[in-house]
Amino acid sequence: NSLGLTAEQPENNVYRILLETLGVTLSRDARARAVQLPAWNEALGLPRAWDQQWSLRAQQILAEETDLLEHDDLFEGSRVVEEATGRIATGAWEELTRVVEMGGSLEALAHMKGRMVACQAERLRRIESGEQLVVGVNRYVSSETSPLATALGSGLEVVERVEQATEEERVRELSAWRSGRDRARVASALDALRRAAEGRDNLVPPSVEAAQAGVTTGEWADALRAVFGEFRPPTGIGDVMPRVGSTEGLEVARSKVAAAAARLGVSRLRLLIAKPGLDGHSNAAEQIALRARDAGFEVIYQGIRLTPAEIARAAADEDVHAVGLSILSGAHLMLVPAVLAGLRRVGRAVPVVVGGVIPDDDAAALVAMGVARVFTAVDRDLSASVGEIADLIDAFGDTRSKG
Repeated sequence: NSLGLTAEQPENNVYRILLETLGVTLSRDARARAVQLPAWNEALGLPRAWDQQWSLRAQQILAEETDLLEHDDLFEGSRVVEEATGRIATGAWEELTRVVEMGGSLEALAHMKGRMVACQAERLRRIESGEQLVVGVNRYVSSETSPLATALGSGLEVVERVEQATEEERVRELSAWRSGRDRARVASALDALRRAAEGRDNLVPPSVEAAQAGVTTGEWADALRAVFGEFRPPTGIGDVMPRVGSTEGLEVARSKVAAAAARLGVSRLRLLIAKPGLDGHSNAAEQIALRARDAGFEVIYQGIRLTPAEIARAAADEDVHAVGLSILSGAHLMLVPAVLAGLRRVGRAVPVVVGGVIPDDDAAALVAMGVARVFTAVDRDLSASVGEIADLIDAFGDTRSKG
């Protein structure tokens, strides 16, 4: 669970990962067959192969250097564990009952997504208030300088990145792959897939034939999209109630948002939060959207996996005062310029801020491109970040229609 990892004192994440492993290995009768663990630096950047190996070694040490796997269930007969398990099971069945009453998983998608977003918002509230202690974040925050964290700042080799050259190489490989296929077989396979989609036939056999013919994932998806359209999943934002109560930081953000709106002569500032590219990690975007809404912004958030052109068009159509991009894929040096170019094409001159797992050197490069502010994992104070966005809008002025 990478949500529990911290950018502050990231070396502590090694212990969090080990504890996470224990949770699904100590009990033989509830043991996981496979465990995918996050890496120690996942709150700061994309993990490299070596970082992932470090987490893998935690599992292997438990399996090979202890006698944990040789015993019966260590928790069998434990009253404490049985009571805790009972509480979890009761809550799970209550939630499943609600889903069934709504008609099933498909009908309850918005409800389930809203619950996930709300639970994470509550977790952040508890951390901010000090109710939930996190070592290095709101307890034991003083620390010796970590050589691991220091290297992450400017040493781009210690996190995985998506380079322009890598993309270009993949495009060349894809072009070569397509040119070497049996075009007639590809066309026939795609036609069979479309016919199956238009009827009620099983889509698996024509999908298998398409794969064997060399059809790419994009071509396969385009064929189905032409029949079914494109599904946009619920974001969960509209299903979360506004924050009850306030904090000093949120009140400061609210005053900044209100002041900027008044100086621009609008009733509310409009903020577009967007996730470009294939990155599906939406938690940060959802939480900043909620906090911005609670601070007085009118927030437009359309979910994950948008193209730069779609984001630019949304900024124009929604007449926003600022655009916030959330990118955790490592492709920020390619996606951000594309969004900036798209905004210029549609004549939208608004401040653009970027948040994500972005090393210092890359952040400087983004600012040089025209990004107003880069937020990273160390910017944990969401209210302060929202206030900064309001300040940027205030300083920028209302030049939305000036290309």
